[in-house]
Amino acid sequence: MSTFQTVKPSTLSRDAFVKAFADIYEHSPWVAEKAFDLGQDASIDQIETLHQRMSDILLSADHASQLALINAHPDLAGKAAVQGQLTAASTEEQSGAGIHQCTAEEFSRFTELNDAYKAKFKFPFIMAVKGSNRHQILAAFETRIHNPVDTEFKCALAQINKIALFRLLTL
Repeated sequence: MSTFQTVKPSTLSRDAFVKAFADIYEHSPWVAEKAFDLGQDASIDQIETLHQRMSDILLSADHASQLALINAHPDLAGKAAVQGQLTAASTEEQSGAGIHQCTAEEFSRFTELNDAYKAKFKFPFIMAVKGSNRHQILAAFETRIHNPVDTEFKCALAQINKIALFRLLTL
C-alpha cells in the first residue's frame, strides 16, 4: 500500500479534502465530496484505498453523472491543449505522452479522430496517456473507434479511474 506524500486525507476538514481532491476526477468535485461523506478513517490515508472508494463512487453514479464526468475531459491534442486551456494535470499528462510534439499531420489525424469519435459516441475519447506516446495513443484511438457505444462508455470510465490513480500517486 502507498501512502500520500503531501497530504493526510483522514485529518482534513470537508472543505480541505474537497480542495485537495476536487480535480482528481476532471472538473468533478462531486466525487471528492461523496468520498469525504462516506467517512474518514486512517484507511483512506492509503492511496489505493481512497482510489477504490472514489472509483466505486464513479462506477455507482447514475449514467447522467458519469456522462457529464466523461464530457468534462478535454480532447487529446485538441483545441484546449493547443490554446493552453487544460488543467495542470491534463497538460502534464498530455505533454508526458509527447502530444505537444505532434507533427502537423499528427495533429490533423488527432482532430479527425476526435471529431469522428465524438460524432459516433457523443463524448470525447478518454485514455490514460501516462506511459504512452503519441503513436500508441493514435493506434488506440484508431482501434477503439470501432467499439460499440456501451463498450466504449465502460472503457472511458475505466480509463478515467486509471487517470485518477495516476493523479493520486502524485500527491
